Amino acid sequence: MEDIVTSLTGGDFLKSLASGDLNILTGFVWVVIATALSLVGGAIGGMLLAGKDIGYEFSAVLGGLFAPTAVIPAILLGLFVLNLLSNS
Repeated sequence: MEDIVTSLTGGDFLKSLASGDLNILTGFVWVVIATALSLVGGAIGGMLLAGKDIGYEFSAVLGGLFAPTAVIPAILLGLFVLNLLSNS
């Protein structure tokens, strides 16, 4: 992991990310990616569920705000379990 943090090139990091190596840096990147995707999915889901009732923009904002509250703990738990399984 020290090589990834100290190297200035992103090639080592991308190889580590693509190979499935779990460390603190790749875990953070996966949490950020999952949060961004959950924002988009929550906004789309909010528009589909409540768009006609409360307006499409407001339902998209609410869906985008509430979706990461479920996704972030689930991703952290999943990464923790994967780390435990890969170390044993």
